[in-house]
Amino acid sequence: MTLTTALLGLTGGLGLALLGAWWRARTPRLVDRIAPHVRTSVAEELRLRAEPITPFPTLERLVAPVLRDGVRWIERWGSPGHELKARLKRAGADLTVEQFRAHQVVWGVGGLVLGTAAAIFLAATRGSSPVALVVLIASTGVGGAVARDYVLTRAVTRREERIVAELPTVAELLALSVAAGEGAVGALERVSRSTQGVMSEELRTTLAASRTGTPLARALTDLADRTGAVPLRRFADGVATAVERGTPLAEVLRAQAHDVRSAGQRALLEEGGKREIAMMVPVIFLILPVTVVFAVFPGLTTIRLGL
Repeated sequence: MTLTTALLGLTGGLGLALLGAWWRARTPRLVDRIAPHVRTSVAEELRLRAEPITPFPTLERLVAPVLRDGVRWIERWGSPGHELKARLKRAGADLTVEQFRAHQVVWGVGGLVLGTAAAIFLAATRGSSPVALVVLIASTGVGGAVARDYVLTRAVTRREERIVAELPTVAELLALSVAAGEGAVGALERVSRSTQGVMSEELRTTLAASRTGTPLARALTDLADRTGAVPLRRFADGVATAVERGTPLAEVLRAQAHDVRSAGQRALLEEGGKREIAMMVPVIFLILPVTVVFAVFPGLTTIRLGL
């Protein structure tokens, strides 16, 4: 079996699989058929799902069934939906779970395209084995979906770092507002209006929940649950306890700001220690051997010439 025959067979099998998936996805389900006659909200959801969202509606309708199959496959093998929803909230992404799964499918297809191009190039230039090429294509496809998940993880980490960096300043501003005579809600409103950043956005969301009838302590607890940062959780718990029990809020806020700054200093010291240990690796394995070679080589050369 030649390489060209193997690639043609693989392409033909992939095409047949895509046609089968497209035909299976185009078959209407019983739920979709009876939903318009049962609940209006479901019918509206199905209508919005059928509307095109790209400038190429025909291509979108052709690709949508395959995309939905890919989304279901990633849901089966990927992270659970509730965990992914929490991570999207922590990242501040304006995406639903289904939209993120669709992004993963698109990234996976992009990885497959790149892997196929690389496999064709290697087959044409070096004559690599078909098994290695198939493994390369599959690895790039899976790597594309994993890369999208990694991008989300990095977004969550960066947002939490920004929250921790902004929290001491926001806490001190709240303490100043409370000490000047503002109430808890008034201080939150003033600080959220006068500041910019992730913390101000979260404070505005908390105030919006408080205006709709949610108690301020519960809104602060939801803020901590929504972000996931440990210092912010301690801050929200402390403020909520002070609001419920009538503890002097200004002192609590100053203490929270001091605790967050102390935690940040400890984190910097720990990071410095880790970087110091990491710097020993190039010093020991790169710089020190080169230094020894430069110090010993002239002497060895002199001894050899003298002999």
